[in-house]
Amino acid sequence: MSGLHVHRVTTDDGALLSAYIREPVGAPTGTVVLGHGWILDHRSWLPVLRTLDPSLRVVLWDQRGHGSSTLAGGSRKVGHQSIKRLGADLRSVISELTPADEQLVLGGHSMGGMTILAYAGIAPEEFAARVRGVVLVSTAAGGLRGTGRPGERRVMSALRHVGVPLGRGMTEKAHRAAAFGRGADPADVHDATVITRGTRLSVVGGFYDALMQHDEVAALAGMQNVPTRVLVGRRDRLTPPTLAQRIAAGLPAAELTTFDDLGHMLPWEAPDQVAKAIEDLAR
Repeated sequence: MSGLHVHRVTTDDGALLSAYIREPVGAPTGTVVLGHGWILDHRSWLPVLRTLDPSLRVVLWDQRGHGSSTLAGGSRKVGHQSIKRLGADLRSVISELTPADEQLVLGGHSMGGMTILAYAGIAPEEFAARVRGVVLVSTAAGGLRGTGRPGERRVMSALRHVGVPLGRGMTEKAHRAAAFGRGADPADVHDATVITRGTRLSVVGGFYDALMQHDEVAALAGMQNVPTRVLVGRRDRLTPPTLAQRIAAGLPAAELTTFDDLGHMLPWEAPDQVAKAIEDLAR
């Protein structure tokens, strides 16, 4: 998508994060920071960006190890990963790329939503001061159990040492079955699959344990007064509706929306509705 200005953010452990900013058209009405999910990159937000109010300034970034971003020290070696580390990365992106006196709307899809919760957990006072609203899309505060396939954890552990891209190992048919709901647009499935195919197998395996160990239920205590929208597809197999319900139950200021027949990929499956949730909080 044209119109995105590229920036580089260096974290305190030397990871080089690629960030992308869409400047507003006309007088700016606010800043939105959007985080993507596991084995995706910033492009997963482009369907939402196309319909999002052009007066909003939007900051995207590739999570460490994903897209054009490196891991610690500029390396491609996975090492130990955690969702808390991603929360610290988000803190760095906010510090370097947003005005210090501006309140923000944060949006996160899947692992991106977990990243927001981790940020709230590691810097609760800063979070309360900087964040005016949160949109959590197809995500969880914990409780992930994987797909249940036999030997999944063992396979993921082995993948940590394989530095080649996923490539044709991810077919569009498999991606549709795993991540999309009924009636998914083939063009959306194709675009999502292109992104995942570029993700290295080591990142697939390296972040699996981080996701399974993720538990930010305690972080919800610091978000009690932050207006929050929780969106989930009823056919989401990766972060099922029960996990979204747990988040909403822990946040008095949250509104839960469940989409019948949709799956995990709401930025593709329901971009207008995701954009509206962001816009409502930005206003």
